[in-house]
Amino acid sequence: MARTKMVMRGGAQIAQHLSIGILAKTYTHEKIQEILKREGLESQRVRDLPSDVLVYYIIALGLYMAVSTGEVLRSLVEGLQWLKLEEGGIAVAGRTGISKARSRLGPKPIKALWEESAQLLAQEEKGVGFYRGMRLMAIDGSTLDVADTEKNLEYFGKQDSSRGKSAYPQMRFVSLCECGTHSIYAVRMGVYKTAESSLAEELLNYLKPGMLCLADRLYATYPLWQKASSTGAELLWRVRSNALLPVEKVLKDGSYISTIYPSTKSRRNQSAGIAVRVIEYEVENTEDPQIYRLVTTLLDPEGASALELAALYQQRWEIEITLDEFKTHLRGGRVVLRSKTPDLVIQEFYGMMLAHRAVRTLMYQAAASRNIDPDRLSFTHSVRVIRRKLAATPAISPSRSGALDVCFTVRNPSRNSPSKKRPLFSQRGKAQNVSLSYS
Repeated sequence: MARTKMVMRGGAQIAQHLSIGILAKTYTHEKIQEILKREGLESQRVRDLPSDVLVYYIIALGLYMAVSTGEVLRSLVEGLQWLKLEEGGIAVAGRTGISKARSRLGPKPIKALWEESAQLLAQEEKGVGFYRGMRLMAIDGSTLDVADTEKNLEYFGKQDSSRGKSAYPQMRFVSLCECGTHSIYAVRMGVYKTAESSLAEELLNYLKPGMLCLADRLYATYPLWQKASSTGAELLWRVRSNALLPVEKVLKDGSYISTIYPSTKSRRNQSAGIAVRVIEYEVENTEDPQIYRLVTTLLDPEGASALELAALYQQRWEIEITLDEFKTHLRGGRVVLRSKTPDLVIQEFYGMMLAHRAVRTLMYQAAASRNIDPDRLSFTHSVRVIRRKLAATPAISPSRSGALDVCFTVRNPSRNSPSKKRPLFSQRGKAQNVSLSYS
């Protein structure tokens, strides 16, 4: 029996047929509707951009940072071509309409979706992202340039140094990352003048027993250490070279026990001290040799030797690579966040974070299906694949079912590659295709 030609006449129909298959797999339509209903933001009348569609659209903005807002929407509705629409197609909302719709929605539902979709991806049986049964996590921060408007400048502020102010207002954020999968598990953002340590303190509540958290020397303060260790997670943090860590007991692997205190007075009275294990080592064969000092809650060298922990600390660079993915490969190296008001900047930021999580989730699923390390998948190539599929695969077909096939490329390191200090994105070596299909 022949099908009757389907006609698209109202904005509400877009919600049913928008080309968002990949995003809808990570962030279900039901979950988005639940959040919108809870926040009282459900569309009460037919609009060209209903609230549920707008949520997916904001996430898509994070995948197309260098593309205009209107063009991103056109990319999403590109999949409607299979409906054999009447001549004239669908009228895509203009720049003003998009901005008004985003302002109506605000940042709350996007932030809520980010927080409620948080999940740990790595599985211990896959042998990636764990050390002696502990899940490897890392914490670090960075900044992003935002649009140079009066409202953004007043709210976020600018970097001010002896050499002058930065060209754009900036926002600051700190993230907690899962090392094995490069997936950002939790994030906190604020204005530029907000101290990283303050944002990091809010993230420490996400640490749990069974985790091993890595951090750079910026975070090695008594208040942060005390709060982080009280969560039950193990810690391995670098400390400043001038940190006072007297040797109290030398262990057989060369590390030693010391005690940290909240203040000089507490040290003098030996009160409120926390025992730590100190590991000192030097990285050889580098242009700038230097002594590294690590402190850890793992006090027993039998359970974790100094040599193992020194080698493990380089995994902290996984979060540096993750931030590079987020700031350079996803956002674009010279792209400033496009939003003109603080609320929309916050909304856009969490949309970018959701986009990164969607990419990394799909990459991990593809890697797990073939029992390979996710580090062997190219993030840049994966983003390109997802962009193509986003504009080609409808989320819901006329039969209410759909299938998605995504192919990633695995890069094998060449024989002459140096020792692995970070995921390999080399274009050399034999390529291998990894496909992930679901329906």
